[in-house]
Amino acid sequence: MAAARRLARHPALASRREGRARGGAEDIIWLDSADGLLAARGLLLERPARRAEAFRRTLPAEHLPGWPGQPAETEAEPPDDWAATTPVPLAAFTGRRTSWRLAGEPPVTLDLVQGRLRAVADEQAVARLTLSGPPAAVLTLARALAADLALLPAPPLAELGRALARQEAPRPRRRGIPALPADANVEQAMQAVIGHLLEAMLHQVPRCVPGAGPEGVHQLRVALRRLRSALRNFRPAIRCAEVDGFDKELALLARRLGPARDWDVFLGGLGAALVAAAGPDKRCAQLIKAAEARRDAAYAALRQVLDGPGFRHLVLDGIALVALRPWRQAESPAPLLDEPVAEFGASLLDKRWHRLRTQGEAAETLDAEALHELRLGCKRLRYAAESLAPIWPGRAARRFLRRLSAAQEALGQANDLSVARALVAGLASGTPAAAPWAVGLAEGFALGRAGGTRAQALEAWAKLRDAKAFWHGA
Repeated sequence: MAAARRLARHPALASRREGRARGGAEDIIWLDSADGLLAARGLLLERPARRAEAFRRTLPAEHLPGWPGQPAETEAEPPDDWAATTPVPLAAFTGRRTSWRLAGEPPVTLDLVQGRLRAVADEQAVARLTLSGPPAAVLTLARALAADLALLPAPPLAELGRALARQEAPRPRRRGIPALPADANVEQAMQAVIGHLLEAMLHQVPRCVPGAGPEGVHQLRVALRRLRSALRNFRPAIRCAEVDGFDKELALLARRLGPARDWDVFLGGLGAALVAAAGPDKRCAQLIKAAEARRDAAYAALRQVLDGPGFRHLVLDGIALVALRPWRQAESPAPLLDEPVAEFGASLLDKRWHRLRTQGEAAETLDAEALHELRLGCKRLRYAAESLAPIWPGRAARRFLRRLSAAQEALGQANDLSVARALVAGLASGTPAAAPWAVGLAEGFALGRAGGTRAQALEAWAKLRDAKAFWHGA
């Protein structure tokens, strides 16, 4: 088949193949939810599907929340360990399996499964490549292949089959905040954070397209920011050239995400409010049309990045950090690596909280730029505090996080207006351009709302400033 021929011709394999085996055209692989990604140490690598010639098990109806015939209220969010639950024979894969054993030391084996995934509702073509061998050798080969082939970690076939049968998108295995267990050490915590947030990012990538709504870009950007924040927080323990290089790659991606997100925020915020206030004015409609064109151009530029080899290499570099732990290769690894994450986290939160309160002294006198820096400080503390909060569960942690979130949100609204004004000013030129009257109206509209957002931000900050720290059991 085409995928096998293209892979066989790849320079990274052409001179290294020792053997090859092909499965029959009627090989059936029943989709077992045990087929999937390994979650050990936060590293998520696919393992081969089981060749189940005579394997088929029935899932009891109560294990299928929301399945036709079940009450609507049984819908539930997927658990974190959904890949380890009972096998689900909702779909079947029919196709060929081709394997290569590569010469060299250490050896690496490639297993390519390609064919069609079928459910009652629909079917789709699937090509799934699994590399097995020592982590360093596997990652080196994966990097070489990813330079030319669109290879990224994907949901297991079981989840693809479930999604196909349900006519919906695959569920994320990881999303949101990576909660750190109290009994982990610093190194284990960092590995878990990287694995969790890489998966959260990957789930959003297909949603970052025009017409899919702003949530994909927003959530991808949030996961990326959480990851960069975690790298900064843990830097005393994991500092090395590989971590610094990975952080630089993330920074480049963040710059590509920024314009798309900024235009989404403008169109959903100030732009929508302006249209509601001005009514069916052709000049305002022209401004919105020009803004939509800029947003679509930003999405197109972002899509080129996400579909290119640079993003694939970034993901593999993140996996390499978890699998290879390059910070351990230093002559004197940091003693912090083996320190309990609770002790490290309490010290980190102390420093972040003290720095933030110092930033916010005499907040009433701060200008827009200083308030923006205060917002960034709130965001950095929030990312750290949300991950560490499960170590100190209780009402105090929830109250602190609510106030911290409210302060960041209020300060962010003020910053959004500042960004919107800059975006609007740019619409006066270029192609397409907005009418000068509409540009002036939008800038004046933003200025008129700025006073109210500043007052709300200062009120939210005052409540946060008086909050009690929840770490150390305080």
